[in-house]
Amino acid sequence: MINLQGVSLQMGGRELLQNADCRIFPGHKVGVIGANGCGKSSLFKLLLRQLDSDSGRVEVPTGWRIAHMAQEVAAGQQSALDYVLDGDDELRRLQRKLQQAENGDIGGRELGELHERMAAIDGYSGPARAAQLLDGLGFAHTDQQRPASSFSGGWRIRLNLARALMCPADLMLLDEPTNHLDLDATLWLEQWLQRFPGTLLVISHDRDFLDAVVDGIVSFEQRQLRLYSGNYSAFERARAERLAQQQAQYEKQQVERAHMEDFVRRFRAKASKAKQAQSRLKALDRMVQIAPAHSDSPFHFTLPAANKTSDPLIDLREADIGYGGRAVLRGVQLGIQPGRRLGLLGPNGAGKSSLIKTLAGELPLIGGERLCGEHLAIGYFAQHQLEALDGAASPVLHLQRLSPEASEQSLRDFLGGYGFAGDRAFETVADFSGGEKARLALAILAWQKPNLLLLDEPTNHLDLEMRHALTLALAEFPGAVVLVSHDRHLLANTTDEFLLVAGGRAEPYAGDLEDYKQWLLAFRRGEKAEEKFPGGEKPADDKKAQRRAAAALREQLKPLTDKLKRVERQMSQAEKKLAELESQLADESLYSGGQQEEIARVNREQSQQREALDELEMQWLEISEQLEAARES
Repeated sequence: MINLQGVSLQMGGRELLQNADCRIFPGHKVGVIGANGCGKSSLFKLLLRQLDSDSGRVEVPTGWRIAHMAQEVAAGQQSALDYVLDGDDELRRLQRKLQQAENGDIGGRELGELHERMAAIDGYSGPARAAQLLDGLGFAHTDQQRPASSFSGGWRIRLNLARALMCPADLMLLDEPTNHLDLDATLWLEQWLQRFPGTLLVISHDRDFLDAVVDGIVSFEQRQLRLYSGNYSAFERARAERLAQQQAQYEKQQVERAHMEDFVRRFRAKASKAKQAQSRLKALDRMVQIAPAHSDSPFHFTLPAANKTSDPLIDLREADIGYGGRAVLRGVQLGIQPGRRLGLLGPNGAGKSSLIKTLAGELPLIGGERLCGEHLAIGYFAQHQLEALDGAASPVLHLQRLSPEASEQSLRDFLGGYGFAGDRAFETVADFSGGEKARLALAILAWQKPNLLLLDEPTNHLDLEMRHALTLALAEFPGAVVLVSHDRHLLANTTDEFLLVAGGRAEPYAGDLEDYKQWLLAFRRGEKAEEKFPGGEKPADDKKAQRRAAAALREQLKPLTDKLKRVERQMSQAEKKLAELESQLADESLYSGGQQEEIARVNREQSQQREALDELEMQWLEISEQLEAARES
């Protein structure tokens, strides 16, 4: 059992933990969540004995093997495969011993023991298992012999993840493992971790990933560690209920406290009431101070759109897309109209990023046409946007360069919604974390008021609160959106349709993300069959049959999926309207007198809206059950 008892920790003058307790039992899979900078990575360092707490006890069972995903990769010349194999220390030790045996340095008896131990740890399959990890994380077969130093930063992080997974561990610590993964690699990792038999602690800001993998949540809350049972969705429900109870208790206490303070004020000077007043004062001193619920996100922003637009904004006609004259996608027909919200799906390397770069005008066409509307205003977010930030400039200066006429106060107000409040707006970017740089890149994009957002993995480095704020802002953005993301919650809540990028084509995809997960599994089976039987008839026939079956299922389910999306949009509108009505009823000015008819009208509308929402929720459940039944049949 992992046991943290009375742990306090300060870093850089900030108190991260204050007398915190937490227990995690063997075999549990736990998600670690909290705002950027709250101390999640420091908690891992405590467990790894790389950091000592200021007070308290941190206990990890003696003898536990710990696998940890490092954030840096040494730029060595060893191959990617060898780098991953180094994750299994025991395997590597035995391999070195066996190499010595080949040189005649070891006797026959010891050699037999080495082979016996090698078989016991399944060591002979080590290279094959390492190759499977690399394959699952998106490395091409030809990449496995490339030097680790030849990969870019994001792919080096994938190498670190593969190396951690290679380690036969009792405890695995993964720090934001999906940050540099695409959707298909994320789905593969989910399945791998679901089968992992040991104890898992994973820092992640991907709610769907946490829902699929963990059975508990450790949340950093006001310098304490609070453990919740269940996945992330269960945590959200439990925390919301607790905060609501806490707020109600706080408000009740404040009413009682105000009443006692008023009594003391009025009767303290009167001799007949002095004793009672004194007892009220003692009661006030004894009363436990209950902090009001702090459930509001620090991030609140909108994504304003350009005043003018064109229809279509962009039109690709018979577009061949690729690099150096070699086409990755051929014959792409794609028109982006105002308000269209498109999610790009497809396996790693299929061309999703290439398509977005072409739409953005950063990648010239090999063939075909790219036609732009007169009033096209593109907001493009990709990972290189973070590298393009001026490290010597502040967030305010970045915006001032775009709009020299804007007042400093308007810039500070705007940046506040992205977490750059007060003096943070004037700090230099060089000192910012990856999450802060990503927030600034989004702020710069939003400031320019685009009517087409092209977003390639915008949630990398963003914490859960910022992802939630981005999801809400994108849902209300009036312009068009094209999105690539491994964050399924963001995809499901901000796009209306999908485009499948695979096999050199980009075509409409009628299924939902669950359908795509099944499609991806079938696609991988087809790829493996092709590797096993290159040029054979049977795998090609199987692949064609899989494609036909997937297409038939999508066509069969399309009316239901379309209906479900319509109902979800209606539910969102109804919830928004209901929130507006409840806000009106909470406004004290409504009850100032002479507005009885208005009060009655708003109450009637509230009742009608609740009934409408209940009806929509029933429809949603019925359609969801029909979809589930159709998939299983």
